[in-house]
Amino acid sequence: MIAVLGAGVAGLTVAAELTARGADVSVHDPEGRPGPHGCSWWAGGMLAPFCEYENAEDPVLRLGQRAMGWWTRYTNVTEAGTLVVAHGRDLPDLRRFARRTEGFREVSHDDITSLEPDLSGFSSGLFFEAEAHLAPRTALADLVRHLEGQGVGFHTEHPEAGQIIDCRGFAARDILTDLRGVKGEMLILRAPHVTLKRPVRLLHPRMPLYIVPRGDDIYMLGATMIESADRNRITARSMLELLSAAYALNPAFGEAEVMEIGVDVRPAFPDNLPKVRRIGSTIYANGLYRHGFLLAPALAEAVADLVLNDETTELVDEDHPERRTA
Repeated sequence: MIAVLGAGVAGLTVAAELTARGADVSVHDPEGRPGPHGCSWWAGGMLAPFCEYENAEDPVLRLGQRAMGWWTRYTNVTEAGTLVVAHGRDLPDLRRFARRTEGFREVSHDDITSLEPDLSGFSSGLFFEAEAHLAPRTALADLVRHLEGQGVGFHTEHPEAGQIIDCRGFAARDILTDLRGVKGEMLILRAPHVTLKRPVRLLHPRMPLYIVPRGDDIYMLGATMIESADRNRITARSMLELLSAAYALNPAFGEAEVMEIGVDVRPAFPDNLPKVRRIGSTIYANGLYRHGFLLAPALAEAVADLVLNDETTELVDEDHPERRTA
């Protein structure tokens, strides 16, 4: 029996990949199921490897392109692309974004209004047609249902024996000594006067913004990245700048209702890439940073390759601080 610690996106994808390959798996989490206690609950759910490549390393682009195919086996994925826009004064930022990414086509004002009629105030943008998005909470619930259908048990107590895969995120920082926290703040809005079909990124000078449609006039608005392990409350500055950026995207967001405020800590290693580490008899899978739903499938595949085939793939980190100090 393989015991997976943590019922967030990392733990559930690892459990699903191991189960798909024929392993006997159990999932252990003090809270039992996914919920607002975990940072996966507050994720954007964007499967956007090309956009994320703007400030990420090469593995994010390569490994992230496999995410859509993995997720479609378990949940609904909306394949509508990503639209990136900037106001006239910020067009240098749009050109810089284009230089640092790939997989897009340039779009004009008419193209933008054809894609998103409620975004009429932009003269040019970038359209990443191959990107997609999902609803994180739905995806987590779908994974739980799938795993339970495969006979996987969910437990609140720690496993007593067996191979352990630790996917607890930032909670594992006592063992993973170079893991740091990156605070993220986001809002869930109800905006009945705005209609968007796909994730939209606004290149804003103070607060680069993304808005992800959830259906039924609901939008996820995010997200800050603050080097902090404080997961308590959103700052006034963050809320003001997020809402100001949304208003700059479309003034109708000024009439939106704030339904939820989410704050949590993303686990990240120094290079902001996920890693699989063997420490003693436990395997740790961690460090998804801001790429949770995008890179969790690749992390899960790396864990399964290591556990079931003793195969060391590129996300397996054998030269880690814990080994060097052991």
